[in-house]
Amino acid sequence: MPGRSRACIAAQTRLAGALVAAALLLAPAAGWAESAAKTLRFIPQADLRSIDPIWTTAYVTRNFGYLVFDTLFALDKDFKPQPQMVDKWTVSDDKLTYKFTLRDGLKWHDGQPVRAADCIASIERWAKRDQFGQKMMEAVGSMTADGDKSFTVALKAPFPLLLSALGKLSSNVPFMMPERIAKTDAFQQIPEAVGSGPFKFVKEEWVPGSKAVFVKNADYVPRKEPPSLAAGGKVAKIDRVEWLYIPDTATAAAALNAGEADWYEQPPADILPVFSANKDVTVATVDPLGNMGVLRFNHRLPPFDNVKMRQAVLNLVDQKDYMRAVAGDEKYWKACPSIFICGGTPFETTAGADALMKGPNPAKAKQLIQEAGYKGERIVLMSATDQPIVHQQALVTAEALRGAGLNIELQANDWGTLITRRASKEPIDKGGWNLFHTWTAAPDMLSPALNIPLRANGDKAWFGWPTDAKLEELIDAWFKASDPAAQKKFADEIQAEAYTEVPYVPTGQFVVPTAYRKNLDGIIIAPVVFLWNVEKK
Repeated sequence: MPGRSRACIAAQTRLAGALVAAALLLAPAAGWAESAAKTLRFIPQADLRSIDPIWTTAYVTRNFGYLVFDTLFALDKDFKPQPQMVDKWTVSDDKLTYKFTLRDGLKWHDGQPVRAADCIASIERWAKRDQFGQKMMEAVGSMTADGDKSFTVALKAPFPLLLSALGKLSSNVPFMMPERIAKTDAFQQIPEAVGSGPFKFVKEEWVPGSKAVFVKNADYVPRKEPPSLAAGGKVAKIDRVEWLYIPDTATAAAALNAGEADWYEQPPADILPVFSANKDVTVATVDPLGNMGVLRFNHRLPPFDNVKMRQAVLNLVDQKDYMRAVAGDEKYWKACPSIFICGGTPFETTAGADALMKGPNPAKAKQLIQEAGYKGERIVLMSATDQPIVHQQALVTAEALRGAGLNIELQANDWGTLITRRASKEPIDKGGWNLFHTWTAAPDMLSPALNIPLRANGDKAWFGWPTDAKLEELIDAWFKASDPAAQKKFADEIQAEAYTEVPYVPTGQFVVPTAYRKNLDGIIIAPVVFLWNVEKK
């Protein structure tokens, strides 16, 4: 929030707190206190606009998905897949046939039993949108139900990462849905959110732009294992969850300080000092690896259908500028040239990253812009003012690109609008776009199997739709590699190609602290917000 001093923020916080307190005087005190003891009031990172975690990769919808839906497998704290909805499974000696049996007592929120046919339809829909799922389905010959509780996956070729795919931690998560919902076109949003997870979505109380409500699913039967990342027992210890969308950060901070909210998911860096004097609020980092900033191009439209224009932008990026804007204190960020995340991760590499590591190089960028034949055409950079991580990056990009002579039009709305609009393939005069910023959690970037913006398979790719046959061939070779050393070699080659063709630009690695009232207990250390196991003391 450039230009706002801490004193100004604090003053706004006090005013907002007074307004919150005044509003509460209008409510019956005894009834509110009883409700508050059983309700978790959570300020999410963004407004919930989509309830379909397969249609969108937006993290707010992914977090929604983990409340409402469940998964066949889930990753534990060691990032190993563990059974979740599955009770037992077998694998044939030739690694071509997997048989899965579901746990007893699984029910959808409408009371119907979970069936094998539901799971098959859910996998098929997920795999049409998710890059990992697409690769898995290339190896799948058939999926057939063996009655209501068991199904078989027959492979055409071994796919050692099958369980990891079914237990994918972050967007897109292969959530299970009733067959009637899972049959929805994967490129259309589902009409309702009926899951089998630990909480039920109360659609009647959903007010987009304000509030979303969830209630404990009394029929949910948790696993007996202790919670471990996304795996283990998902025990709902509160009766009701209210997501309170508060786009003004000072008002959100005031609500947490006053105790009218219990948890503020992603307070921006410049608001954190407001909590320092409050003994009832904890500011913590619960995600050790953090996130990677992303600058994404629309490869279908000029001027970024020209690789030289993408390379020009790469030569203008200074990760330090982005990270100071997004995360502030250097203890929360670092420059990272590896598209597979820095910090001792399996495929960390600097291959091909010279432009990013030695830059920025404005002279080289201007030369590339000239060679591309750019003539001052309007370039639409989308942003979202209610997402500081997105908007601060966009401001840095707008300044850098304008400095290089590009005609940048910064179009800022809210995050819900951006994540809807980025699906548009129309020209910019019909609502299309050229650039946008986002960020990805580290688990979404750790390998070629997970890095969604890396994939370059045209219309099947993530928003921006890059096409690069060489990159896809290298990714295929990575999947088929027989040992870690061979995979590492291909990962290096993949990154070198990515920095040549530039499907996107990584803008730095950072962690985002979270803030919550100290009467909360049971928060799971994870790169994803899980609200099971959380209780209010």
